[in-house]
Amino acid sequence: MKREIDIREISDGKMYDLNDMVRADCKDCEGCSACCKGMGTSIVLDPLDAFRLTGGLNCTFEALLQDKAELNVVDGIVLPNIRMTKEGEPCGFLDPKGRCSVHSFRPGICRLFPLGRIYAEEGIRYFLQIYECPKKNRTKVKVRSWMDNSDGKHYDKFIADWHDFIKKAENEIEKRNDPNFTRQLSMNVLKMFYFTPYENGQDFYDQFGKRLEAVTFL
Repeated sequence: MKREIDIREISDGKMYDLNDMVRADCKDCEGCSACCKGMGTSIVLDPLDAFRLTGGLNCTFEALLQDKAELNVVDGIVLPNIRMTKEGEPCGFLDPKGRCSVHSFRPGICRLFPLGRIYAEEGIRYFLQIYECPKKNRTKVKVRSWMDNSDGKHYDKFIADWHDFIKKAENEIEKRNDPNFTRQLSMNVLKMFYFTPYENGQDFYDQFGKRLEAVTFL
């Protein structure tokens, strides 16, 4: 999701790499779930998120859409996001105590928070959002450890490739300005990267790469 912001106004003014230390650790939140409520449609799911959630919950993507996720237009293209429609708009994965029931396979945006990221020519860089998390006295933690991804470099490549692909799709939609093309492209993206199951016993990144190379609708 595109955000037109001045990073200097919302961050500590620094840029971080995967191995840098950043003051993001909120000590396991200690019962706070403020960042899991009222987020509207902003928790957009990428293909890895869908793979993790369906694998962790042992369900299909269609089942996920029944009550925990929904489809919305994101910068011109239809993509899934976590559904927050109940009173107070809590994430549907919060348990009665306000704890995340899918923490071990939570979406990438949740893993990132309160960090943000930008896509630069030299690669992905991270920044600390200083006004988003209400927790005070956060401690330092390595960016790689905070995001809880065992293979940060492969993950960063996946994120960059997915970002570039979606950007290309958005540019094509804008250039053609054809509702029929937009509808068909969204359907193709959803089918190829979300509805078609990934093999749990095989490396996700390899499977994703092959699907990306096989794209013929752009």
